[in-house]
Amino acid sequence: MIDNYNNLANAIILQAVKDYRKALRTLSMNPNNRSAQYERRRIEQFFRSGWFGVLTSIDPEMLITKLKAEVTA
Repeated sequence: MIDNYNNLANAIILQAVKDYRKALRTLSMNPNNRSAQYERRRIEQFFRSGWFGVLTSIDPEMLITKLKAEVTA
């Protein structure tokens, strides 16, 4: 049963990471894209939330930094 919860938690985080990458890529091509700006802020709030901390022990600031570096590379 615990595995099911872990799988769900991992899937939630993975989807947020995919959505964050997409928003960052969109912003790298069009920095004024309001939808992508909103999405980036919304996902950063999730990464820094208590809920994220319940789902994983990943450091949110490290994750954000690595994803930004990955997209700008």
